[in-house]
Amino acid sequence: MPKDELVRLITEAIQKAQQQGALPAFPLPAVEVEHPREAARGDYATSVAMKLAREAKAAPLKIAQAISAQLPANDLIGAVEIAPPGFINVRLSDAYLARQVDEILKAGQTFGNVDIGRGQRAQVEFVSANPTGPLHIGSARNAAIGDVLASVLSAANYRVEREYYVNDSGSQVRKFGESVYARYQQLLGHAVTFPADGYQGQYIADIAQEIIAAEGERFLSMPAADAMRALGKIGLDWMVADARKTLEAMGVRFDVWFSERSLYESGLFDRILQRLGEMGLLVEKDGAVWFAAQELGEDKDAVIIRSPQVIPEPSERPTYFASDIAYLWNKYKERGFDRVVYVWGSDHHGDVARVKAAARVLDIDLNKLDIIIYQLVNILRSGEQVRMSKRRGDFVMLADGLREVGKDAVRFMLLTRTADNVIEFDLTLAVEQSDQNPVYYVQYAHARIASILRLAAERGQLAEGGEVSRLTHPAEQALIRKMLELPEQIELAARQLMPHVLTHYSLELAAAFHSFYKQCRVLPGESVDVETSRARMQLVRATKQVLARTLNLMGIAAPEQM
Repeated sequence: MPKDELVRLITEAIQKAQQQGALPAFPLPAVEVEHPREAARGDYATSVAMKLAREAKAAPLKIAQAISAQLPANDLIGAVEIAPPGFINVRLSDAYLARQVDEILKAGQTFGNVDIGRGQRAQVEFVSANPTGPLHIGSARNAAIGDVLASVLSAANYRVEREYYVNDSGSQVRKFGESVYARYQQLLGHAVTFPADGYQGQYIADIAQEIIAAEGERFLSMPAADAMRALGKIGLDWMVADARKTLEAMGVRFDVWFSERSLYESGLFDRILQRLGEMGLLVEKDGAVWFAAQELGEDKDAVIIRSPQVIPEPSERPTYFASDIAYLWNKYKERGFDRVVYVWGSDHHGDVARVKAAARVLDIDLNKLDIIIYQLVNILRSGEQVRMSKRRGDFVMLADGLREVGKDAVRFMLLTRTADNVIEFDLTLAVEQSDQNPVYYVQYAHARIASILRLAAERGQLAEGGEVSRLTHPAEQALIRKMLELPEQIELAARQLMPHVLTHYSLELAAAFHSFYKQCRVLPGESVDVETSRARMQLVRATKQVLARTLNLMGIAAPEQM
């Protein structure tokens, strides 16, 4: 990246200024280079001179001048400007910018990759919605965030695994089984009362009907408790298969579907419980077993195993937090991930501190644990908010949303804001074919480039190897500058776990292309000669490639025509 090269050059300039006595001796600082807020200031700027004022015992302007005087001759740098109160502004050279078009084309789909992960293993666990109901469209935000983060981390040289954690244990599984059993009996003509706290959506009846079609009435002859467990298991398998199918329609595929129940059946939970007891971190009170979080500085202790007076069934007594502790150990100690990312909804905000407390006592480095909390999605249709409740069966199913607006619109729209902001997803806008629809705007830029290249091929004008030094028009160079930002955007997204930066970048890149296309004719004609056309053909090929890479990272199609 030009940014990294500038950091190296400025660091060397500080060293040379010290060696020549223009600056006193002091420990070298970490040089930071950023884009100025105003393009007129240059391509990059550093405030290092202001940070050195105390060490150097000099005015920032004087320090900046001493540093800039030692910047070596380098074809990367076109101009250097010192600006009050001590900024060093750098503009990239025209020749360097033009050469990057060929470099981008040479890199192909690896352009933008950075080496933050250095081959470490990373896991992104996301969606993990309760399998007691179909995925609703609000869950799609979790899917979009997690899937794009996994792609970004892969581009940052992590070896990434995508994981879905299936909550197939506990009281909600029993209630689900009771619900399926009740519908099963009703569909077979038995007048039974549906559980008051059961799951009432139509999908429960659909599951029961499929079971009848496949298995007949055989569960009626079983003891009720056995029938409920058996039907609950079949129903959960059905729901997981449905979730897998729906997520694949959204372009999301998981490497692992991890069973919560396996944490107990394997004996791992019992071993972790024993370990916590030996550490003196378990407290028994009110018939329950508590994790002594207050001993670790947290506000209150957390229940791990509920009292038998409250929950008679032993298998239902462990809390979600109990599973979380065992799951942490499984991720880090048994499977050896170097970095783990959780993507949770805002309703889990209160769980973050205690999970991190548990990680500390399990000797897990918190720098290797990231928990992203995302805010919910407000679904609008014709300006009216759609109310959702999984228990009532009153929600927009993700599968229906995907059929209505398509996976590209769903993914893009749900990535447009930071995770900590609520998103209003307008289903009407999502299918609108206009510049007001952001995904349409970006995809249209790619399709327009594809149409230019097709037309050139039809005319026999699709020549490669144009002389890129001819790319000196401001719109051409603005487009190249924007393409060169992709590695920075990937680095930012990977370090800060902010996939939304890619949607903003793709919009800016599309805008830069549309501006270029308005100002610069590509195909040969009265206003452009053949050699300039060939150079611009290289530029549009590179732009097409970078746009496609950005869309690919977001799991969004790069259409050849629209």
